[in-house]
Amino acid sequence: GDLESKNKEMEIRENSIRREYDVIIKNKDEQIEQYRDFKAKQSTKMIGESLEVHCNNEFNKVRHIGFPTAYFEKDNDARSGSKGDFIFKDFDDEGNEYISIMFEMKNEADATEKKHKNEDFFKELDKDRREKKCEYAVLVTLLEADNDYYNQGIVDVSHRYPKMYVIRPQFFIPLISLLRNAARNSLEYRKQLAEMKNQNIDIENFEAGIDEFKRLWGMHYTNAQKRFDEAIDEIDKTIQHLQKVRDALVTSGNHLGKANSQAADLTIKRLTKGNPTMAQKFAELKEK
Repeated sequence: GDLESKNKEMEIRENSIRREYDVIIKNKDEQIEQYRDFKAKQSTKMIGESLEVHCNNEFNKVRHIGFPTAYFEKDNDARSGSKGDFIFKDFDDEGNEYISIMFEMKNEADATEKKHKNEDFFKELDKDRREKKCEYAVLVTLLEADNDYYNQGIVDVSHRYPKMYVIRPQFFIPLISLLRNAARNSLEYRKQLAEMKNQNIDIENFEAGIDEFKRLWGMHYTNAQKRFDEAIDEIDKTIQHLQKVRDALVTSGNHLGKANSQAADLTIKRLTKGNPTMAQKFAELKEK
């Protein structure tokens, strides 16, 4: 009797549990059907926008607590021919930007015949990141839902494109926090690096100033030396010319001295020596 009573009790409990599970499964089936109906009624654009709205709402929930100085807005600049979905930036106390992320959100309807792959959007996302001068690129995706590679968490695809990550929507806020905190921790090192760079620039400018001074000094010295050599050469030429004039004057003086000596020694006797005619004439003049 006890065994039969326990068996009935277990049967009643089993039936109760089965009914509970039947209700749960029925509710889940209804939710799945509602979700499928919802997605079937949405256009492709609406499906994509629903993921964007989700991410935007998730960020705004924690903006005032975790990201009070951050910028997170839609990328509306399509001048280059394309644009991402959202751009995230954060700033230090002095207003200097120290991190930036380009976000792309991708989703598609279950009934879509041609299924896209996540890698189909890597190239365009990298192009948007570089054109908008963002440091990181992140693809938030619901594509390839059964792919374990993308379901493992935060997927680093920087081996394909630099500083690019692929995540599911549940990792949206954690990834922003992870990248932002890493950048903030390196902010002090960036400041020190910037100071060292500025110091190196000052040293380089100082050395460049010295080099320029040396160059100008050398140029002026060369010009001055050239003029100095030319002046010395002209002086040497002048000295040589004056020496020639001196020599000519000395020679002329010698000749004049000889002429003077000859003139001093000149007498009537000498003039008439050997010349009887002139001697007679001078004699007649002397008598007169």
